[in-house]
Amino acid sequence: MLGHMNSAYNLARWITGHDQDAEDVVQEAYIRAFRGYEKYTDINSLSWLLTIVRNTSYNWLKSKHDYKHLIEFDESVHSSSNEPSFIIERDQGLRQDNILNTSNFKDTLHNALIKMPLIFREVIVLHEIEGLSYKEIADIAGIPVGTVMSRLSRGRSRLQKTLSTRSNRRNQSEL
Repeated sequence: MLGHMNSAYNLARWITGHDQDAEDVVQEAYIRAFRGYEKYTDINSLSWLLTIVRNTSYNWLKSKHDYKHLIEFDESVHSSSNEPSFIIERDQGLRQDNILNTSNFKDTLHNALIKMPLIFREVIVLHEIEGLSYKEIADIAGIPVGTVMSRLSRGRSRLQKTLSTRSNRRNQSEL
């Protein structure tokens, strides 16, 4: 379980939005996990731990903030058939080992992700950065696999649109 500390922190950091808060959430999640570890013998420890981290993060948000505005999603309002299609190839994904090493790109990507609604950010982080399958994400988030796929697709579209807009602005300012 300790081998998953980076993944746990990463998820908590993206949900809470702050380093110190993520550290507190991960500490609380590990305490909860250690208390319940003996009950679970035949489990995927990463999925199980990230479920605890996710739930602990959401509980933290509920206790510290009015978090409803972060996670509400209305299909009819937020979906658009004219949003651009964006597919991240597995070998060119957002995974930490594949991200460009320029701090400017990392900052731009971080800012785009942190401003994204939590329901999209969560699945993007779990799939593209942590490398979890749709099924694992569905188990962690307690949602159907189809919902994971839909949120991932919409999140990618939003991310692509945001990054494209920022790139266009930067290119125009250089002219």
